[in-house]
This record gives sequence, C-alpha cells and structure tokens, in this order.
Amino acid sequence: MAPLRVLELYSGIGGMHQALKESCPWAEVVAAVDVNTLANQVYKHNFPGTPLWAKTIEGITLQEFERLSFDMVLMSPPCQPFTRTGLQGDVSDPRTKSFLHFLRLLPRQELLQTLAACGFDYQEFLLSPTCLGIPNSRLRYFLLARRHQDPFPFRAPAQILTRFPDQNLEDFLKDEAAGRVGEVSSSLSPEEKSPVPNAGPDGSSDSSSLKGPFLFKLETAEEMERKQSQDTDCSVQMLGDFLEEEYEEHSQYFLPPKSLLRYAFLLDIVKPSCRRSTCFTKGYGHYVEGTGSVLQTAVDVQLESVFKHIEELPEEEKLRKLSTLKLRYFTPREIANLHGFPLDFGFPEQVTVRQRYRLLGNSLNVHLVARLISILLG
Repeated sequence: MAPLRVLELYSGIGGMHQALKESCPWAEVVAAVDVNTLANQVYKHNFPGTPLWAKTIEGITLQEFERLSFDMVLMSPPCQPFTRTGLQGDVSDPRTKSFLHFLRLLPRQELLQTLAACGFDYQEFLLSPTCLGIPNSRLRYFLLARRHQDPFPFRAPAQILTRFPDQNLEDFLKDEAAGRVGEVSSSLSPEEKSPVPNAGPDGSSDSSSLKGPFLFKLETAEEMERKQSQDTDCSVQMLGDFLEEEYEEHSQYFLPPKSLLRYAFLLDIVKPSCRRSTCFTKGYGHYVEGTGSVLQTAVDVQLESVFKHIEELPEEEKLRKLSTLKLRYFTPREIANLHGFPLDFGFPEQVTVRQRYRLLGNSLNVHLVARLISILLG
C-alpha cells in the first residue's frame, strides 16, 4: 500500500502527527509547518525524520505546496481570534492571515464556501475527551472534509455532532449548536467560558475591592451535583490512571502559601479517584484561577472539614488547614498523559516546566483526533 502523504500545518508540538501515527501507521507527513521556535524544538525532538518548515504559511507558494503532492491536510489554526475570551477579531485578527492565505490558494476565501466550491463534503464536530472516557473537559471544534465522490458513510448535513457516529445514536444529531454548547460548557473552566470580570493583567480577578485575602467562588447545588455525578460515571476513567507516582521532585509543583490563601475558594480541587478535570490552559502552573484543576494528594483529608468556617480563622490557621490538603499542580507529564501523548513523547531538556505547560495548553487531545482521522479515512 502506498503511504498516505500528509501535510501538517500549524504543527505545534506534534499532536496531529501523533494522532496520525495512532490511527494511520502507513501515513507519511511530507512536511510540517510552524513558526513557533520552541514548539518546533519539541516537534523535531519527537519526529526527527519529518521535514519541518520553520516559516509562515503566507510565505509558501502554490507551487511549493503542489510539489509536496499531499493527499490530506491536517491543521489546527490559531483559535484566539475566535474565542469568547479574546478580542473576537475574527478574520481581522492578524493571527488569521496564514489561514486565509492558505484558503486563497483555493478558489474561495471562506472555509465552508471553499470546501463546497472545491467539491468537498464536510462534517462539523463539537467534542470533548470525556466522550472517550478521558477525565478531562476540553471542548473543541473539529471539521472533516472529503471529496463528493467519496462521501462519509453517515449523513448529518448541516449538523454539528457532539459524539462520534457510533456513540449513542439516539443523541447523535443535534438541532441547535448553541443549545448543546450551553449544556457542555457547564463543565468548562472559567477561562474557556468567558473572561473573568475585572480581570487583572495576569488574568486573575482584581481583589483590591474585596475585604481579606480570599476570593470566593459560590457553587450552586446544580454545580455540586454535576461534579458528584461525573465522579460516579464509570464510563470515564479515574484521574489516578493518568498520574505519575508521587516522588520527591513533585515538591516543586505544590501550590505556594500565597496562592493557597488568595485562591483557595476558586480552585477546582480533584483527587486521584475523581473522573473529571477542567481544561488545562497555556497559563497553567503560572496563573492559578481558571487555568485547570489542581490535585489533592492528601486523599484521606476531607475537603469539607478543611473549608468549614475557614474564613473566620486567622491567616496562619487558614494556611495550616489548607496545607493539610497537599495541593499541587498536575505535572506536564500528567497533562500529556491526559492529552493522549505516549510515554515516549518527551521534551528537550532545555524546555522549562513553564514552557511545557504553555505548549501543552496550546495542544490537542491525541486520541480524539486519531478517532476523527479514522472516520476521515474510513
């Protein structure tokens, strides 16, 4: 069988490449393209045999693309111009220039119109890794496109699917994308949902108008019930299946006292036995609020007993009680595990922990994309 020739745009650290290896081992990435120097270092570290073009997509001509003779394109364009937390500049945002340039090499400028004009059927998805039993909420938009003469084996025209075609067929199609987004978004981190009101320069809430060192997150009964139901959903794995063994070096990941005091009531605290975690963003490990869950390693300590009446205690006693939880950040390796990267996927030694968090926060879930590639090729 001749290898499937694949062009990988916005290649990042190689999540798409890893998903391709998982779903289609006979495929060959003929070129990977990205301008992020740090991400390229990680990509080259893990895929040294792949031609890596450290250049802008705008600088690639149609003739250069044609010489690659590719059969399929994988890409994950920058999402910031389109997210609800950004400036919402859409196609006027400079970060869309490379994507629009690639579309202009085709007959039309806008994605769906371009696909239809070029003779493609397409299918849109709105998926989170939880649909594969992975305990991490990371809702993302995906689109697959195939030639009209080779249509998808299922039909869902003008629908955005929130599950894979072979999952829960009675809930397979959705009538309104917005309604479904509203349901799923209840499991997202604050950063995924909307900007933090009165956000400071570090993305955290401005507490200058609040009394005391605490910021409060009041959960509704529905929110608490949702979390409890997630933790009893046996179709989703436990976080413990994705964690490293505790060892001395993990001490660098424990939350510092200042963060414990200021953000204790805003943290999404999970235990290894939990079957959920919020989306890990690029600010994880550097900023606290809304960037991802933190792990309670003192599993026998009851969270409710620690927080009961804690706001009435002096600061020193608050810190003592909070410290009994032994809260730490997930390590970069653990986040990579949740994202589906294999154990042999690594980072060059010169890439710092903070840089690893940032790169992983911009990456994608390998298993989810591998499943989509299998559908695309099926």
